[in-house]
Amino acid sequence: METEKLDLRLMSRTLQLAQGAKTAGEVPVGALIYDPVGEKIIAEAANAPIISHDPTAHAEINAIRAAGEHLGNYRLGGLWLYVSLEPCAMCAGAIAHARIARLIFGASDKKGGAVISGTQFFDQPTCHWKPDVTGGILADESAALMRAFFKARRKS
Repeated sequence: METEKLDLRLMSRTLQLAQGAKTAGEVPVGALIYDPVGEKIIAEAANAPIISHDPTAHAEINAIRAAGEHLGNYRLGGLWLYVSLEPCAMCAGAIAHARIARLIFGASDKKGGAVISGTQFFDQPTCHWKPDVTGGILADESAALMRAFFKARRKS
């Protein structure tokens, strides 16, 4: 499948996962890990820090943990991570440690992002691994989901 079409299809899936997080009362972020060689999704996750009482339970971390468990390895070389929102510094660090080959994200996050916003983690001299990065896939849809979530929270 052509990469651009695949990116749209898989980012659409992360938005479905993000919607599930929103329904659970979590910040709506979804993530999945894709194996381009086997052409299959090997892990899916959503934000869950509130329900899990775990500040590290971001969608990306949850997907990385699930993929590592599935593969029996903490290195995820060759795999692609799709996430609906630009990863934070913690998640960028986990992506580097896991050796994710490609990172694809939806909306940028000016306040908490660390890939193209903020600290730009992968561009730091202390970063030992940098995935190929593609941002802005279904960014408007992801940003709209985030805005609606926070608007509703401010009203309550």
